[in-house]
Amino acid sequence: MSRPFTPKIVTANALLEGDVVYLTEDDRWSRRHEDAELLEDEAHATIRLLEAERQGDRIVGAYLADARRGPKGPAPVHFREAFRARGPSNYRHGKQADSHIHDGN
Repeated sequence: MSRPFTPKIVTANALLEGDVVYLTEDDRWSRRHEDAELLEDEAHATIRLLEAERQGDRIVGAYLADARRGPKGPAPVHFREAFRARGPSNYRHGKQADSHIHDGN
């Protein structure tokens, strides 16, 4: 017996920069996890993944990741996705450096 479908998001890496990106409802790629389209229907999730995989000129490694509803949008369910959403942990760069500038810390 198959497991029930759980909500997903489409995630990948930007082809040129390598940054983690998320497919939004309006077909953009965002670097913010909470901007991702939360997919609660298995058939729709499969279609969105197929659409993402056709964008090989922009992204690589697209896949469906488990997510849940959060207060600001989709939130990661697993540690791996939380880590990918935060970015590298060795020092602030990329999106960590940008958030550091904007939050005043």
